[in-house]
Amino acid sequence: MTGEDYKNGQVLLIDKPLEWTSFQAVNKIRWHIRKRFDIKKIKVGHAGTLDPLATGLLVICTGKQTKSINEYQGQIKEYTGTFTLGATTPSYDLETEIDHTFDTTHITEELIHNTTQQFIGNIQQQPPIFSALKKDGKRLYEIARKGETTEIPTREIHISEFEITAIQFPKVDFRVVCSKGTYIRSLAFDFGKALNSGAHLSALRRTKIGNFSVENATSIENFIKKIEME
Repeated sequence: MTGEDYKNGQVLLIDKPLEWTSFQAVNKIRWHIRKRFDIKKIKVGHAGTLDPLATGLLVICTGKQTKSINEYQGQIKEYTGTFTLGATTPSYDLETEIDHTFDTTHITEELIHNTTQQFIGNIQQQPPIFSALKKDGKRLYEIARKGETTEIPTREIHISEFEITAIQFPKVDFRVVCSKGTYIRSLAFDFGKALNSGAHLSALRRTKIGNFSVENATSIENFIKKIEME
């Protein structure tokens, strides 16, 4: 692969590590492409953010392929992960501390499996306040970090598959296939509510975007090694 190849456009499948932002992953890859091929400027972007506490598939486009980012962002996605029942957090995941605990003695495995049916198809979902969405020109997480609240409108999303893959109480493993704009953190929160309890997202991995699979992705370290040998 040459510098011209990257300028003409490549689609890179990266397995994002835990605690990295998607922005950091893009920056690292851009820096190494520029350094290796002595390129002053090259466009590099990703097709869909992954939270720092999530791992998995990040589709990164270079050069002319960045024009296809919106197309890739619109494709269906698959995630696997873990809900922890009996407690909620303000961010709906482990980014913030537990704020409420709930009774779970009434929750059976059968109830957990049956409750998934409430979330199949087109549903209304409220994004978490700890998100990068904008309202009145401000990022929602900026409002949240000030301890303020605001009305967040719900939006329609589509979940085509939602299965429970393992239960080790209070942890529940799942697999979800969903549309663009779905927040798995919100799904965790809403799932807890539907169980007449509470829940938060304690692990998340993106496994597919359209026809791209994390099985074909490479780590950032391996990408850097490969590019240095080109």
